Amino acid sequence: MELKIDNVGPSIPCVHLNGRLDILGTQAIDLKFTANTSAQRKSVIVDLSGVDFIASIGIRMLVTNAKSLNALGHKLVLLQPQPKVEDMLKSTGIDNVIPIANDLDAAITMITAE
Repeated sequence: MELKIDNVGPSIPCVHLNGRLDILGTQAIDLKFTANTSAQRKSVIVDLSGVDFIASIGIRMLVTNAKSLNALGHKLVLLQPQPKVEDMLKSTGIDNVIPIANDLDAAITMITAE
């Protein structure tokens, strides 16, 4: 599992994930992911376009960080999950907790909307 960070839009951090968010992939990035999302205490976009599989442990990592940010008045938005990953997220109802955007402009709008 790979994790890269850059800024998009008006200084909005974007965490790009590549690989599988299974037990090994999630364990490999969990601390770095948390350090670059909820620990930063600002809204963030998580690009899932490079994730081809997500297990419950990966979903838990996303939800935990999204809830931490929400408690601080910030948002975590998921960007462009692959169809199989998006189906898994929606089947678990995560899209009711964490917004999913199909393109970067929509993700930025979700982040900046009050």
